[in-house]
Amino acid sequence: MSNPELIKNFTAGGAIAAYRLVRLSAADTVVQAAAATEPLIGATMDVAPVSGERTDVVINGIALVEAGGAVALTNLVTSDATGRAVAAAPATGVNNRIIGVPLEAAVAAGDIIRVLLSPGSLQG
Repeated sequence: MSNPELIKNFTAGGAIAAYRLVRLSAADTVVQAAAATEPLIGATMDVAPVSGERTDVVINGIALVEAGGAVALTNLVTSDATGRAVAAAPATGVNNRIIGVPLEAAVAAGDIIRVLLSPGSLQG
């Protein structure tokens, strides 16, 4: 179960799948995250908006997020190329962003896990 503390409504700047990580695209517009280096702001909920539709984004609290592969409880998470949560790791000369801490492990891609949102970055 999710436990969102802050939900903000945005316009989708493109199609966004449900339970995906997002970033700001323009004022009041979000797009599905596509890389670990993007400034992640939160996660969509159980609705998959198309471009131009309004969508709720969990900004703070516990969000449900689709995993892009196995994620351990000891990992911090970031985005893969399709906005799914994957284990974050520092990379030399790269500012990788994190979105938070998993509250349960993901065994495989497609698992929906609870993530305590706490944006930040990892530098190698």
